[in-house]
Amino acid sequence: MTAIQVIIAFYFLSVTLATALLSMPFTQKPGVKIPFIDTLFTAASSVSVTGLASVDIGESYSRAGIWVLMGIFQVGGLGVMMLSTFFYLVLKRRIGLKQRQLIMTDTNQFTMSGMVRMLREILLLIFSIQIVGGLILGIYFIPFYNGDIGEAMFQGLYNSVSAVTNAGVDITGYSLTPFVNDYFVQFITILLIIAGGIGFPVLIEVRRFLFEKNTLIPFRFSLFVKVTTLTYFALLVVGGLLIWAMENNYYFKGASLSEGFFNSMFLSATSRSAGLSTIDISSLTDPTLLVVSLLMFIGASPSSVGGGIRTTTFAIMMLFLYSVVRGRNHIYIFGRELHQEDVRKALAVGIFASVLCVGAIVTLGYTENASLMAVIFEVFSAFGTSGLSMGLTGDLSSIGKIIIILLMFIGRVGIMYMMLSLRRKNEPKNAIRLPKEKIITG
Repeated sequence: MTAIQVIIAFYFLSVTLATALLSMPFTQKPGVKIPFIDTLFTAASSVSVTGLASVDIGESYSRAGIWVLMGIFQVGGLGVMMLSTFFYLVLKRRIGLKQRQLIMTDTNQFTMSGMVRMLREILLLIFSIQIVGGLILGIYFIPFYNGDIGEAMFQGLYNSVSAVTNAGVDITGYSLTPFVNDYFVQFITILLIIAGGIGFPVLIEVRRFLFEKNTLIPFRFSLFVKVTTLTYFALLVVGGLLIWAMENNYYFKGASLSEGFFNSMFLSATSRSAGLSTIDISSLTDPTLLVVSLLMFIGASPSSVGGGIRTTTFAIMMLFLYSVVRGRNHIYIFGRELHQEDVRKALAVGIFASVLCVGAIVTLGYTENASLMAVIFEVFSAFGTSGLSMGLTGDLSSIGKIIIILLMFIGRVGIMYMMLSLRRKNEPKNAIRLPKEKIITG
């Protein structure tokens, strides 16, 4: 097996183990009987940190089950190999070459140099952000839970873990709709979502820029970090402004300027992968739902907790179109030229993902009794591991649930990994070049 095939097998095994754990009596509330397909759906949604749920999580699972879900979020969000390495470090076990190769593959890195140090930084950063976010939200929730400090701190920690891992699994039945006018909770949650979705390399380079400056050698952000950060925040701002403009005379009609703006920005942030919501998604207009669907399709950044085609893929595709319009043979950005191999991969991912999602939409259009818009939204939400829904998830047929499970799994693992997993380990390259001939296009 190739390293990529091993990684996919580990994620498949994680879904299997998660299903077994969530089937245990101690994880479910007394008297609750959850069908196997719904348990599998919940496990796949948790490992892929999507957030879609075919059952009411808060009414179905016990407090112990919720803690199990939080553990599954960590496995799915941080990655199987990253967490396994964490236990290796805790137990002071030696990390061999094969393990390092798997870590490199799972975290989308190009070299094994400094891999263990990088993982230590990522784990420390992510766990610290989760704890700090949990404390801030927990303290803030105390009045909301009538002074019950234990419940407030638990809800704060759960929401922090759910936001940072971009899981978005709701255990209250209301998500964050009670905080539709609470901009503090929305702002903190947006920061937590960004921390998980912008990409681990971005967090590491920002930390090094702030705390490890070398006066002799000027610090320079990598091209990946520049492109990722620019694309991520451009989509966040543009998406929020589009939602605000399109719903200003509809959903936000009569609402204050701040309410419309903050909720639009929150929806733009959460649609990329988090799945938390402060408003009724099904009440939005179709043009807005299409914009949100596109944001979910793009998803988060590579080497993050999110899914979708990823921000860098979208950026390269847009740069490719720009270069074609300008008549250029190469793509330039930030004073650098992109590798043609990266351009080919981005185009392949975009095309494969589009075909996959269109196929799923057509299939669900026949198997489900729902509007086309609800089906489109559900498919893009699953593929982008977003977790937002117009209410179709609970009414899916068994076939529909299996299709959504596959979309969630592929969205989390990554389109490129799924394509490369089909390649043989020692695939011979074509040594023979055939004659070229032009073909009419356009």
